[in-house]
Amino acid sequence: MEKRLAGIFAPNTTPFQNEAVFIEQLKENIHKYSKTCLSGFLVLGSNGENKSLTDNEKLNILEAVLEEKDDHQLVMAGTGFESTSQTIAFSQKAAELGADFVSLLTPSYFKKRLTDDVMIKYYSDVAEALTIPVLVYNAPGFTGMTITPKTIETISKHPNIVGMKDTSPGNIGRYLEVCGDNFDVLAGTINTLFIGLALGASGGVVSLANAFPQPCCDLYQKVVDGDFEAARKLHYTLYRLNHSVSGSFGVAGVKFAMEVAGYYGGPPRLPLFPLDDNDKRQISNAIAQAGLI
Repeated sequence: MEKRLAGIFAPNTTPFQNEAVFIEQLKENIHKYSKTCLSGFLVLGSNGENKSLTDNEKLNILEAVLEEKDDHQLVMAGTGFESTSQTIAFSQKAAELGADFVSLLTPSYFKKRLTDDVMIKYYSDVAEALTIPVLVYNAPGFTGMTITPKTIETISKHPNIVGMKDTSPGNIGRYLEVCGDNFDVLAGTINTLFIGLALGASGGVVSLANAFPQPCCDLYQKVVDGDFEAARKLHYTLYRLNHSVSGSFGVAGVKFAMEVAGYYGGPPRLPLFPLDDNDKRQISNAIAQAGLI
């Protein structure tokens, strides 16, 4: 049966203790998430500090999430590398472990030469080499590169390229306009979730869901139910909170918000610094002001 992406997905953080991956705390977090309304997870994304992990650590993290998730929850694994061959090789390992999808961050190091034709071939080559579906991960804030609507229009028609996570500012409507019928577009931030859903997005992969899955799922459900006024009000609450958490402090802010909400957050991996006491107070105050604690 074809798997479709709908609802809210948490882009999992990676717990660390003394710079080592803390697998037991990861499993505990996922076990708690398995009891929530989350549709699934993006594992090994930017919130998971993908670029700070070894390949073996990545596979151990993915395996732990797959073990602890609920049966209805889907798993997207971040498996992108700069080269096509590395991406295929690691994606095949993720598929063997049981990931439902692979999510491929756009290559970016040689961005001046990454034309539409190059990107179309990259995604198509990977998709044709895999037995599980491929998702595009468009994150210009990290890569400095924005995938074009022309590329999405073309690759969205490939039978094994089935969707995308978009964290770009202001492009989600254009992608929805040009993509194929069987291509799911997910908002990559709470900031664009409401407008994305209104325009036809099928859900979102939002960092705030790591700490507050229920309100994020509530926003999705209110739009699905047609209660746009209530959804709009909730959007502004979550938008403001997100600005005070991820928007201001990145992964360290997301992890501290998780601790406030009863999950294990812990420090980011060096060279990223943990928050100081003043930063933590700012986040705690923003959460209280949002009425979520």
